[in-house]
Amino acid sequence: MKITALVVLKPSAGGAGGSSSSGGQGSEALVLANATDVSHFGFFQRGAAREFIVFVARTVAQRTQPGQRQSVQHEEYKVHSHNRNGLCVVAFMDDHYPVRSAFSLLNKVLDEYQKAFGDAWKAATADSTQEWPFLMEALTKFQGSCRG
Repeated sequence: MKITALVVLKPSAGGAGGSSSSGGQGSEALVLANATDVSHFGFFQRGAAREFIVFVARTVAQRTQPGQRQSVQHEEYKVHSHNRNGLCVVAFMDDHYPVRSAFSLLNKVLDEYQKAFGDAWKAATADSTQEWPFLMEALTKFQGSCRG
């Protein structure tokens, strides 16, 4: 059981299922917090893997309606997402990670994010570079028994 990434995003208002007629930069989800473990990739593949994770996370977040939870199979990953009132968290996990545990973790991440930052995320207009140690701690803590 492995978690590769946890990403907290703010989907654009025009997105979430449909294509925005405004197009351009405003139509993609904004990354508010991001924790990745790409140690299982080769050294020279890690940058591309991180970029790919962010790209897929943005896409899944844009397609997850407020109040909705969903799981999508993408290559060897199960990508789980939960959008709570416009704040979305996306997790990349292997197929062996239990779905119920995955959504429990997503709920915990959403709860902790709102405790730490309140509604400040609603005013975000660009990707955030703000540190949030809880996310990396959660990524490590909830790895499962086959870590290492």
